[in-house]
Amino acid sequence: MIEELFQIERDAYKDSPVHRLDARVKIVIAFAAIIALVAVPYSPMIYTVGAVFFLFFALLWCFTGLSPVIYARRALAIIPLWGVIIFFQIFLKNKYYTTYDVVMSLPFGINIYAQSIEFAFILLVKFVVCISFIILLSSTTKMPDMLEGGARMGLPAEFALALGMMIRYLFVFGYMFRKMNETLMTKCFDAFDRKLSYRYRLRQLGYTMGTMFIRSYEQGERVYTSMLCRGYGRESYLFVARKPLKRPEWVLLSLSLAFIIAIPIIVWLGRFSII
Repeated sequence: MIEELFQIERDAYKDSPVHRLDARVKIVIAFAAIIALVAVPYSPMIYTVGAVFFLFFALLWCFTGLSPVIYARRALAIIPLWGVIIFFQIFLKNKYYTTYDVVMSLPFGINIYAQSIEFAFILLVKFVVCISFIILLSSTTKMPDMLEGGARMGLPAEFALALGMMIRYLFVFGYMFRKMNETLMTKCFDAFDRKLSYRYRLRQLGYTMGTMFIRSYEQGERVYTSMLCRGYGRESYLFVARKPLKRPEWVLLSLSLAFIIAIPIIVWLGRFSII
């Protein structure tokens, strides 16, 4: 996961029409798509809306110059974690249905319902499409640009400063973790090597975690001291210069928002459907 964090940042520094867009445009498009998709009722119409939104995401991804393999790898790293929660929905009754048809009966009184399977698929579609737009935003926007974009959109200065420090320290922690991991590899230590005793592996991992904690604490103290030397205090704020959007960015933002709003409305009115 640490290496993937560095890879996301390297991808964000590449050059493409989507990379060059102002961070505010990408943030608004991503959040508008997520809000619109979440607002769609839990019904089969989500399949049509989700398919159209995913095509819109795929079109934007094509202009990034990034490989589809990158998207698939990052999506597959996230989906299994939440996929377990979605999978267990097939065993539960929810408020969106009044009747339930048993598809399969399992031991201990556990049943699988047809309506719950449909609900799980609807939830999966919403989750995959929302995650896709988040992956697009994180893969094409530098973290400082995203922070500045949020500040220009009204993010409180206190939050912007705190998030900026957290983001910088996150990469410092990543470098520390990589260095310690390389040290263990140099010493030919493998936590999954069954030839070593379980107690020895557990003790070494405990030492490693303790060292990581101490080094993180010491690094935090050094960073805080450096911040004080540079005039950081309670009244410190992150200055962000004004930057108006260009005309092409306004056009793209307006068309994207109109598209994101229109698609659920058109599907809701029954104009078209993929089912």
